[in-house]
Amino acid sequence: MRVLVTGGAGYIGSHTLLELLANGHDVMVFDSYANAKPEVLTRVRALSNLDVPDMLGDVRDAHALDQVMADFSPDTVIHFAGLKAVGQSLDQPLHYYDVNVAGTLALLHAMDRAGVRKLIFSSSATVYGEPVYQPYDEAHPLRPTSVYGRTKMIAEQVIMDWAATGGGKTGVLLRYFNPVGAHVSTRLGEDPTGIPDNLMPFIAQVAVGKRDVLSVFGDDYDTPDGTGCRDYIHVVDLARAHVAAMGWAENNTGARPFNIGTGHPYSVRDMVNAFEQASGRDIPRQIAPRRAGDIASMQADASRAQAELGWKADHSLQDMAASTWHWQQANPNGYDDPI
Repeated sequence: MRVLVTGGAGYIGSHTLLELLANGHDVMVFDSYANAKPEVLTRVRALSNLDVPDMLGDVRDAHALDQVMADFSPDTVIHFAGLKAVGQSLDQPLHYYDVNVAGTLALLHAMDRAGVRKLIFSSSATVYGEPVYQPYDEAHPLRPTSVYGRTKMIAEQVIMDWAATGGGKTGVLLRYFNPVGAHVSTRLGEDPTGIPDNLMPFIAQVAVGKRDVLSVFGDDYDTPDGTGCRDYIHVVDLARAHVAAMGWAENNTGARPFNIGTGHPYSVRDMVNAFEQASGRDIPRQIAPRRAGDIASMQADASRAQAELGWKADHSLQDMAASTWHWQQANPNGYDDPI
């Protein structure tokens, strides 16, 4: 199958490229490199020993989208391109709506012009917001607490309305929980620009001395140890979910959301302890005020994905911590380090 991957040079996109290539698919990357580096694709090519064509372009650019559709003629699109920092979204709401919502609209218009009817969408569990009940299943009310979460919710609704127009259109909405970890080769991993917004890369940067101390944002939540709990999932498991979603899309029409998580939440302290065990290093930490938009706990019910996609997460917390440490140790400056 021919798969166009928007944002394919990103953290999740790059791992998904390897899974797609390993399963015999032809891929094309469309990326602005606003939050990624071309070096990523150099490493994907080396790891796969396959060609990975790419085109520089913004997902809001109709002309560029038409060009890549004409040049590559995809059967399916996997849509990663977007902004993802909860805190930044509160400071730059219009920018987030422009990229995440208007970008999705532009992509769907281009797909319609090219006759492409299958879309796998990179959504987020932040669409759920404060829990009415846990674990979250796909029927849980959508009440996001951040601008980022609202952009994902709106983009999901746009895709659902698009798919409802018929003609064989299919939208698979993958609601990620918290991706962590890195490829076993140590050549692909998470390389955030500037100060990391997510917990695991920050812990890793403290471990290698790039940061002095880990700030724990709140220790007074209603959780077992007072720190926030999240359902963390290994990025390779998450990448495999996209391949499974493509199989579902081939045999179904309309739009359908799927939770992609493990069902096992871990606290900030759990994650720090696991990383200290994996690395053999102490992680200095300090308590900081809660961040706006954060909630106490998130736990996935991923039974629909297992039943309908034939997918489940296989990697443990120890796998997540160890692979992150090995990536950071081998690449203390991320993709700026030579291989």
